[in-house]
Amino acid sequence: MKNFKFKSLLFLALAAVLFSGCAGLKKMKKNADQIQFKVTPEVLEAHAGEVDVVIDGRFPVKYFNKKATLTATPVLKYEGGEKALGPVTLQGEKVQGNNRVISYNAGGTFSYKDAAEFVEAMRRSQLIVNMTASKGAKTLDFDPIKIADGVVATSTMVANAPKAILGVRREANNTGKYDPNIDPFQRIVPDEMLADIHYLINRANLRNEEITAEDIKAYLEYTQKANEEERIDLKNVEVSAYASPDGTIDFNTELAGKRKNTSSEFLSKKLKEVGVNIDLQTKYTPEDWDGFKEKLEASNIQDKELILRVLSMYSDPEVREREIRNLSETFTELAETVLPELRRAKLLTSVELIGKTDEELKALAKSDPASLNPAELLYAATLFDSLDEQLAIYNSFIKVYPNDWRGPNNAGYILVKQMNYDDAKPLFEKAERLKNDEPIIKNNLGAIALYEGSVDAAETLFGAASGAGDEVDYNQGMVNIKKANYDQAVRYMSDFKDENSALAKILSGDNNGALRDLEADESESALNEYLKAVIGARTARENLLLESLQSACSMDPAMKGKAKTDVEFAKYFNNAKFQQIVN
Repeated sequence: MKNFKFKSLLFLALAAVLFSGCAGLKKMKKNADQIQFKVTPEVLEAHAGEVDVVIDGRFPVKYFNKKATLTATPVLKYEGGEKALGPVTLQGEKVQGNNRVISYNAGGTFSYKDAAEFVEAMRRSQLIVNMTASKGAKTLDFDPIKIADGVVATSTMVANAPKAILGVRREANNTGKYDPNIDPFQRIVPDEMLADIHYLINRANLRNEEITAEDIKAYLEYTQKANEEERIDLKNVEVSAYASPDGTIDFNTELAGKRKNTSSEFLSKKLKEVGVNIDLQTKYTPEDWDGFKEKLEASNIQDKELILRVLSMYSDPEVREREIRNLSETFTELAETVLPELRRAKLLTSVELIGKTDEELKALAKSDPASLNPAELLYAATLFDSLDEQLAIYNSFIKVYPNDWRGPNNAGYILVKQMNYDDAKPLFEKAERLKNDEPIIKNNLGAIALYEGSVDAAETLFGAASGAGDEVDYNQGMVNIKKANYDQAVRYMSDFKDENSALAKILSGDNNGALRDLEADESESALNEYLKAVIGARTARENLLLESLQSACSMDPAMKGKAKTDVEFAKYFNNAKFQQIVN
């Protein structure tokens, strides 16, 4: 009998304990609506491909059971799926554990931060909190609590069109940097030909072996041809006579003048014989110290550095000659090798070579591309309006000049213009094999990587392409949008006005600047109009919103589905005109 009473009392005591624990949890569940949750921002946003979830929670006084533990798990629920974030665990004052303690009498707060990878369906979603409380062996699930609606995903609306750069021969400009925009094609190319008539020391008479030399014959033929051919413009014929810098200045002045006379008379007579009527430009230099220095620097004379120092120390020609003559052995070598080369008259013909007309270049680019040099063929491609015709010319360039990187690069450039990044990729890779240190190619490979979604790889390639062109900055701007560095993106894109430059400004808070960019953008696109509608929603300009959204959906009906789930327009979901546009 006693044993029976003991067991009954034990059972009743255990039941009381369990009932007490269950009652405590049920009370917490019943009053769960008293828990305050603040989500920052109130509507979640996607940035850099992720949705950051920041929650600050507050428990009221006399809510949190001293012996209870509560685990809260934020969950993003959307059509077709859900994403549970990391849980946070809180505990009462009498629980032995390492979690944040919430006071029963004073209440308490907690802060939470996590992120979820963004998927398109999250545009229309709910952020709920699932909670489970436990006390001893007893657990109890609470009803889910909704704490936020939707995800603003405007940052994902990047026009996926990174820019490629056309490859041309690059010339160094006066800054020492390369300028990719210099056109290598020159329709009019300057050219010239030189020939020398040499004289014996202290003489001004012409020698037969000099005026019948092969270089003089070639010079006369060149000048005659320039006078006769339509595509060569004879600009100038000049005679410059010299004396070597040995002897007195007076003697050399007279000698150089005589050499000018004999050489110019000879040339004038010869040109008239072949029908070239042009006024000769003549001059003479008494002592050719510039020529002396040039010849000396190119020689192997043992003491040439010492002589060069003499030239730099003294400007008076007589002092120079005296100091050099003091080097008796060296002067003998100069007299044998350098000075004879300075006793001369220099004949110079300057011309302009006139290239083919645009129509001739276009015709040959199609019919006989091999007849054009690389600069001509590259230029000819730019004369066609059709991208398909340009591509055909660049494909011909690849066949005619297979080792020139500009062929595959430029064919790839046209494919990018046609939004065909997949076929452009192997062409840019081929260009890199031909010239692996070319910054233009680095940019173009970066454009491919960015198009494919490899943002970090693209950023590295754009770094290697620095200075290749404004397109690199634009592409860096796209990278920074994708990395949520919006102010930096705006700076990179400061020279551009299109959907992406406008998007960067929207995301950095400059709605008016973004609208100016969109209005200045000459390309008509659904994305342009859609972003105008977003600006209308953000700035409470209903007419701008509805008119722009109507245009966007007319251009691209797929925009209707996007707008239906875009919480940028949440305030207008029940607007009759809005519903008419998107349905």
